[in-house]
Amino acid sequence: MTPARKKRLSLILLMVVGVAVGVGFALNALNENIMFFFSPADIKAGKAPANKDFRVGGMVVEGTVKRPGDGLTVEFDLTDNDSVVTVKYTGILPDLFREGQGIIANGKLDADGEFIAQEVLAKHDENYMPPEVMEAMKKSGQPMPGMDKKGI
Repeated sequence: MTPARKKRLSLILLMVVGVAVGVGFALNALNENIMFFFSPADIKAGKAPANKDFRVGGMVVEGTVKRPGDGLTVEFDLTDNDSVVTVKYTGILPDLFREGQGIIANGKLDADGEFIAQEVLAKHDENYMPPEVMEAMKKSGQPMPGMDKKGI
């Protein structure tokens, strides 16, 4: 092999190794920052990770919004018409948050099985429901508020 070919081959191998390392870093970053969605039924079935952030969505159960103490802490139940999960959130709730409202919350489970939310997202108008929440409620087989059993 001539010295020019050896130099080209080593350069190509160096580029391949560099690209492989870059792809490895990118995949690792994606894996650490990915956030999966789980319904309350999935959480009750034990499918949700115990120490990793994820999203939960459903409808806020009527009459369950409580504000213990004087702070910004709020507790409420979230349902997919199949199971119920208690959510605790400390912070300012979105203006559109209310009972009977479809929401998605980001956070993780505590040791008691309660969901500790870091962020609460409410739907933006009266006709919109997040696709994940709608799918979870359809799976429960029970009618959603304002819709028939077919989801229409």
